[in-house]
Amino acid sequence: MKNQFITDNSGQKVAVILPIKDYEKMLEELDEYACIKAYDKAKERKQEYVPAADMFAAIEAKRKH
Repeated sequence: MKNQFITDNSGQKVAVILPIKDYEKMLEELDEYACIKAYDKAKERKQEYVPAADMFAAIEAKRKH
């Protein structure tokens, strides 16, 4: 990855320029990481299983109100 930096008047890095291909790859990896974190968080919670038919009925009942 070839990066270019933008600096302020004192030479401090304030921004980065990178190739769009690298940027898109980084976004894909961040999205994948977010999905993994959400999956791990969901696994930690106590799971309650409800039959699909019961859930659909509950959803339909809420729509009618």
